[in-house]
Amino acid sequence: MRIMGLDFGSKTVGVALSDPLLITAQGLEIIRRKEENKLRQTLARIEEIIVENQVEEIVLGLPKNMNDTEGERVSLTMEFKEKLERRTGLPVHMWDERLTTVAADKAIMEAGIRRENRKDYVDMIAATLILQGFLDKRAMER
Repeated sequence: MRIMGLDFGSKTVGVALSDPLLITAQGLEIIRRKEENKLRQTLARIEEIIVENQVEEIVLGLPKNMNDTEGERVSLTMEFKEKLERRTGLPVHMWDERLTTVAADKAIMEAGIRRENRKDYVDMIAATLILQGFLDKRAMER
């Protein structure tokens, strides 16, 4: 069994997977689309990853504002959650993703990745941080 972590953005979805023991999260890929509303290919790729990796649960980052309010991105993310649940039949857990992009940017800078290449990694690293936070919380509750 594995758990998938997703960072849903306007034109990308960062993807991470847990190890089979549900201890660590690893970045897998970034799914890109040309238009924000075009999700069919994105959902199809997510389904492929689910089948290939025996994913049984999904964790989706919830992009709340720093003051704990919910903006437009939250409603778009919740619509994406519903589409994921309908299409995959898997449970989708929401995870507060505040500061994950900031932490991802910091990790990328510390890794010495050139500025022009950072956008190629940030969503995947954010998905990894979302999933790792979920795995850590789940481990503490057991």
